[in-house]
Amino acid sequence: MYKLFLTLRYLRKRRIAVFAVISVWLCVAMVIIVGSVMGGFLDTLKERSRGLLSDIVIDNKTLQGFPYYQDFIERLHETMPDIVETATPVIYNYGILRVESSSFTKPVRIVGIRLDEYRAVNDFGNSLFYDKYYRGTTTLGEQYKPFIGFDELDTPILPLDHEAALKKYSLAHPDDEQLKEWKRLPNRRFPGPGTFDVNFDGEPGYFGNERDKAPGVIVGCNIINERIPETGAYDRVYRRGDKMILTILPLTLSGKVGIEGATTVVTRLADDSRTRVFEIDDVCCYVDFKRLQDWLLMSPQLLEDGGKTPARASQLLISLKPGVDIVEGRKRIGTEWEKFRDLLSDRVSRFDYRLMQMVDVQTWEEMQIQFIAAVEKERILVTALFGVISLVAVVLIGCIFWMIVVQKTRDIGIIKSIGASAQGVAMIFVSFGIAVGVLGAILGAVSGAVFVWYINDIQNWLVSLDKDLRVWSPDVYSFDSIPNVVKLDEVLVICAIAIVASGIGALIPAIIAGRVWPVKALRYE
Repeated sequence: MYKLFLTLRYLRKRRIAVFAVISVWLCVAMVIIVGSVMGGFLDTLKERSRGLLSDIVIDNKTLQGFPYYQDFIERLHETMPDIVETATPVIYNYGILRVESSSFTKPVRIVGIRLDEYRAVNDFGNSLFYDKYYRGTTTLGEQYKPFIGFDELDTPILPLDHEAALKKYSLAHPDDEQLKEWKRLPNRRFPGPGTFDVNFDGEPGYFGNERDKAPGVIVGCNIINERIPETGAYDRVYRRGDKMILTILPLTLSGKVGIEGATTVVTRLADDSRTRVFEIDDVCCYVDFKRLQDWLLMSPQLLEDGGKTPARASQLLISLKPGVDIVEGRKRIGTEWEKFRDLLSDRVSRFDYRLMQMVDVQTWEEMQIQFIAAVEKERILVTALFGVISLVAVVLIGCIFWMIVVQKTRDIGIIKSIGASAQGVAMIFVSFGIAVGVLGAILGAVSGAVFVWYINDIQNWLVSLDKDLRVWSPDVYSFDSIPNVVKLDEVLVICAIAIVASGIGALIPAIIAGRVWPVKALRYE
């Protein structure tokens, strides 16, 4: 009982212990802030990577791709209906994007997709800008250039399908007030959901004749748009329907450039995609799968003997049914691919079989392991560095408790003279250290969590004082705001470590206090 009494008394009366509490407080808050921000960055990166790649990815990592992808999709649905939700093929290659109305030119990664299937297998649909407002109008098929007209009150009006989609899907959107303002502005460029060309004759519609029809292209938002540093919003320089010229190099089955040379195709901007993964938004543009297959000579080609080569794809993206273990799913699909490949070994050309042998079945995390592992190591390193810095609190507690032991030598002598054991005296100071750790951990956990929750508001306040104080710039990072999620389990672990460390810091002075001789302590001045 006397241990608890003295521990609480020292905690109230010894003002020097306040510095120990403050040191634990600041260290706990610092580690929580760093761990939450870095952990939030990593978790967001993983979530978006998985959403864009699907659960399982089949790829042979060559620009030639691999054949019989559609046959394997059908086989999966037949043999594994219990684990496979949906699957879709993808083609990827590289080329040059040029905007017809300007001198803008940039190298890009061209991705061929079946849009409806691609949206079903991952979260790509949520990244589309125009489709968020004009649901169902984004297509990779052939299309004209849409333009806005004006009614008798000079109010801008859209083509019928865009106007209907806007009214149906955007009324409850958070930007509703912005949309209303956009509807009232008869300007050439509008602050609302995208920009269109204006028809001053008064009737909305689509510009051009049959010769002006062109297949759609979805372009990564960082490729053609300018990002505003202060807000992270995008200034959409080009309008929906603007002509985009793609230059690509078709490859033969052996990997050589086709005899026709570079192929130039005219497309129209159908939408822009913001996945919030910089490596994708900065380089990728998306076209129709079948068209890209034809442009790259990956569709069936006639052979000299009158036969045809099989169609090829670069990837298969497979989503699993809810509840299916992703590792187990990868193993089963990998085994099924080997069976499928061996079944065709006697029916396909040696080169086709070699392309199929190069296929690798991976989970989304295995596909991104290098990038995710690098960020994970950075997180561990930074947290460890701040953890080492936090050892200062242990040393400080040891010094403070040494001073307290020296000052309380007579008290120790009195306690031992009335029967207290050496272990009992030592436990007074160990308990004192643990109490300091508990109090500091509670204050650090609360202040650290509050700081993380309001970290973006704090940054905005600092920027209002001086623009140079901006730490997290939206035009640099793919995330609009600093991650601000605090995980309870991590906070509890950090607090537990802080409490144990405080007890360890008080241990040496406590042992010294326990070894004090009562007679020598009572004579101490």
